[in-house]
Order: sequence, then C-alpha cells, then structure tokens
Amino acid sequence: MFDTLTDSFTNAIKKIRFHDDEKALTKALNELKKSLLKADVHHKVVRELIKEVEIETKKAGIGKDQFLNALRKTLYKLLETGGNKGFVFASKPPTVILMTGLQGSGKTTTTGKLANYLKGKKKKVLVVAADLQRLAAVEQLRQITSQIEVDLYEDEATKNPVEVVQGALEKAKKSLYDVVLIDTAGRLAIDEELMQELKEVKEAAKPDEIFYVADSLTGQDAVRTATSFKEQIGIDGVILSKYDGDSKGGVALGIAHLVQVPLRFIGSGEKMEDLEVFIPERIVNRLMGLGDIEGLAEKTAGVIDEKKAKQLTKKIKKGKFNFNDFLEQMEAMKKMGSMKSILGMIPGMGSMAKALKDFDMENSQELKHLKAMIASMTPKEREDPDLLNNSRKQRIAKGCGLDIVEVNRMIKQFKNASKMMKKFSGKNGMKDLQAMMSKMGGGGMPPGLMK
Repeated sequence: MFDTLTDSFTNAIKKIRFHDDEKALTKALNELKKSLLKADVHHKVVRELIKEVEIETKKAGIGKDQFLNALRKTLYKLLETGGNKGFVFASKPPTVILMTGLQGSGKTTTTGKLANYLKGKKKKVLVVAADLQRLAAVEQLRQITSQIEVDLYEDEATKNPVEVVQGALEKAKKSLYDVVLIDTAGRLAIDEELMQELKEVKEAAKPDEIFYVADSLTGQDAVRTATSFKEQIGIDGVILSKYDGDSKGGVALGIAHLVQVPLRFIGSGEKMEDLEVFIPERIVNRLMGLGDIEGLAEKTAGVIDEKKAKQLTKKIKKGKFNFNDFLEQMEAMKKMGSMKSILGMIPGMGSMAKALKDFDMENSQELKHLKAMIASMTPKEREDPDLLNNSRKQRIAKGCGLDIVEVNRMIKQFKNASKMMKKFSGKNGMKDLQAMMSKMGGGGMPPGLMK
C-alpha cells in the first residue's frame, strides 16, 4: 500500500549508508525531496519534512542511524494531528456517523466497508440510505448490505433525506443498534445546494462524528475539498479511498497535517475487508519497512477462532495438516483482505508484497485448480492426504478436469508446505523462517522481532 513512499525513503537512506559527513546528508535529503515530490506529497509538507530531518540529524550527529531516527520521528510528528484514531464509540449507543464526500469518491462503498469492519467487532450496525440525489446510490447500498449481511434503512415514500434520517434514528433506538452509518448525497463539485442539504441532515442526525471520504486518485485536490468540507460542515476524520489504485500515495502523508483533521482509515482494495485503521505509529513503521504486527494481529483476531487456531497448531506440529484445514484457512484469509495488504504488514516481507502486484486469492487460477481438485476428493482423502495413491489421483484428475501431472504437482506442493509448516512450528521456527526469507531475497526481519 505504501510502496512508492517506502521506496522514497529507501533511496534516500542509500545515499548516507556508508558516509557520515554533510555532503552525504545533503545527497540523502535531495534524493528524499525529489522522491517525495514525485510521489505527489504536497510541496509544503516536503519542505517541512526535509528541514526537520536535517535539523534532527545534525543535532544527533550525521550518520545512517541518526538519519533513520530523525526521519521516523519527523514522519510521526507529521502524521500525528491529535484527535481520535480509528473508530471511537459514543458513551451511549447508538454511535451516529455522518459519511460525507463528493460524488465518485467511493463514499457509498466506504460506508459498506466501515459497516463490515464494525460487524467484525461484533457490533450491530444500521446503514442509512440518505443519498437520494444519485439514482443508483440506494440500490448500491442494498447490494453492499446484503453482501456483508448488515441491516439497511431506506424509505421509498420520501425524497427528503432529513425524514429518512429521522426514521432511521427512531428505528436504531428501538432496536438497540450500536452504530448508525448515514450515507449522504455527494455532488461532482462543492456547491451551495450540497452544503445546505448536509447542514440540514447534520442538524437532524446530531452525529457523534462526521467522516469525509477523500478520493486518493485526485491527489492534492483531496486536500482542498477536505479543507472546504471542514470549514463549511465541520469534519472529525478523513477516510482515504481507492488507495490501491494508480495513486502515488503522497496524499496520505500530507492530508492530516494540511487539513488538521486526523486520517482515520484507508481503503486499500476493492473488497469489503480492505479497510485499514490509520494509526500514525504503525503507519510510520510500515513506511520504514518494519511492518505492522499489531495491525496484523487485529486483522487475524477478527477472523480466526482462538480455539481452532490452537487445534490447528497441534495438528501442524504432528504433521497432520490436511486439505480441509487448508480450505478453512483460505476462507479465513479471504476475510482479511488482499494478500498484498497482509504481507505488507509482516516485517521483511515488503519486497514479496510488491512482487504479488494485483494477486487476488478469489481469482487466482492456481487456487481455483486446487479447490477443484479438493472438491473431487472423498471426505477420507481430504482428511488423510497419505491415502492418495495413483488410482485415486487418476480418479481425482478426471473429476476436476485437470491433467494427472498437474494433480501430482499440486499434491506434492501441498505436502512440502505441510512439512515446512511443521518445521516452523518448532522451537527454532522463527530462525528457520528468517534464513529462508534471506535466501529468497526478502531482506529478513528486524533482529528485535526474533528474540
């Protein structure tokens, strides 16, 4: 997700790696400046960051470690605007959130993603279809809420969003909802009519917070429109959408600082699961290539049952990992979002995440073939891969429409993966994993994480 920005910092660090003089620092700062501007970071932000890094590095004594520490400290200062982080619940439910943004910013999809995120936290969510300007908006919300199995409030009897909001809040209180997400109307540009309608909806909803959805693909325009909404409506947080697109990523580095409103979430893919909490400390670690173990733990906690995880670990240690376990893990992984996003959170796996590019688990031909092969097995064969002799493999190949060579290859890969997992589940698992990653050119993990 932060590939372009991380590359900017990596290129700058290379300029100072083996030197500790002012000339090396100047080269590193020039490289950093050039890379950040190329990544579409706002020129004011670049100027501030370069100046601060230079001062901090000189204060500590010029060198690679001092430069790294100064960069980390300055980035954190830049991203930390104070205010709430992630999603904050009201002291008395329901927590009411007004979702705002321009038409085409991804506001309605983001509302669905946020609802899905909250559902994963075991919250009862009501999504409100109060965008009555765009004809397809209500239908889009119907499809999204049906997909993620979250309740939708709509009222076809009225064209007044205020009446829709009033009815929704009444229902939310009666039915004891934890959160109400109100999808409001957007326009192709900021106009008086839009702002007036939003003010009326805000008055009726009395929201606990107002989120502004900014389109990453619009670059620095996202900063200008967010500022305008803040001045006219008042916003408590920004959600960056479409961050997985052709955006160079620089807008994430400056929007909170320039608008002086915290960046709360980032939409990192097309799936409903692809919404990440923006917490400055964690984001700085990821920008510096150190991953986000806490964020990964939170993602996995939401989809992996602790009891089942312990049972699976025991099976892996005994070398009993089977095809049913594999399918179960694939389904859990799908709920966590894109594979690229997950790998980006693991220290030392940044290069592997980049290599994945647009890999999609659901549309992967390899995984489709593997699932078809497993579907052609008997329940006993799925439970015990050792039963798969030549005649059984021939039958499975016919059942899934694959060549016997392909079936043999996939079964061999599966068995090798099972052996590898068994090895890594032992006492020296992390050291073995580190050695394997080094051979693969993954760069390894920071030594502190291996203790």
